[in-house]
Amino acid sequence: MTKKQKIAVLGAGSWGTGLALVLIENGHDVVIWGNHPEVVDELNTKHTNQHYLPDMELSPKMRATLVLEEALEGAQMVVIAIPTSAMRIVCSQLNDALKEPTLLVHVSKGIEPDTNLRMTQVIEEEVAPEKRSALVVLSGPSHAEEVVRHHPTTLCASCKDLEAAEIVQDAFLNNNLRIYTNEDVIGAEIGGALKNIIALGAGITDGLGYGDNAKAALMTRGMAEITRLGVTAGADPQTFYGLTGIGDLIVTCTSVHSRNWRAGNMLGKGESLDKVLENMGMVVEGVRTAKAVHQWAQKLQIDMPITEAIYKVLFEDENPQTAVDRLMGRDRKLEKEEY
Repeated sequence: MTKKQKIAVLGAGSWGTGLALVLIENGHDVVIWGNHPEVVDELNTKHTNQHYLPDMELSPKMRATLVLEEALEGAQMVVIAIPTSAMRIVCSQLNDALKEPTLLVHVSKGIEPDTNLRMTQVIEEEVAPEKRSALVVLSGPSHAEEVVRHHPTTLCASCKDLEAAEIVQDAFLNNNLRIYTNEDVIGAEIGGALKNIIALGAGITDGLGYGDNAKAALMTRGMAEITRLGVTAGADPQTFYGLTGIGDLIVTCTSVHSRNWRAGNMLGKGESLDKVLENMGMVVEGVRTAKAVHQWAQKLQIDMPITEAIYKVLFEDENPQTAVDRLMGRDRKLEKEEY
């Protein structure tokens, strides 16, 4: 039987709320920390989160707070489910709030611009070693909406310390959510972050009115780019054939639940990036990650033409149709690559 734990979930968005629901239903004592008073109040009084999970009933045991120290008090595990742009500032506050070494689990998918750091690296810079017993990445093909509806979902807990990964596995595992473990943290994070860029591209091709051929090509060649960068950064290439690689890419490129796909779709239909982000009302991680990976690929001198094309659409106002034409007009080459 799974040992019941006191768990803090940092972030009251769709994924933080969805994972908190899983943990509550598994019998854990869970408190969500959020920074929007109206969302926290709604979670506590109505047990709903209409902005992030509209028309979905949550558990009456759902509890939330605006006070970080209150959420962390006595926590044996901390699940970090916040936008990557807020990772440093929130994690820097954990040093004072955590009273003893605690298992940290992050579920955020992105690369930090300018530093080109993965989120575990950001967390390790901000949270002192004596405040974290281990750091686990929980990632895979998942939409919060489907997890809340108890649709079958699989994720992977990645950590060099497999015992720590297994603690996370046990905490989340149930009949609807299957958790695997893996030691390849680098591959898990790069797969989870970069698939958002390719999902923007998938949305753009759909917005332009292209069909399945174009999307299949984009996803396949996009995975080649992800693997190329990942292996250069030290990842195991096999990871990209798993849940945190091709699995996450498929779900994010093909689902209307995907914020990145929806944003790309609007871009393909001619909307400006500013207008798209305004209409979304939620974080679109692929935009920030596209900037970071553009910088990273140039630094490492890695050929990533799809990422480069999406970067130009996002930040240089290139017409999406022009970007597609340029990709299709590239010099011929062999498909087989050595990573």
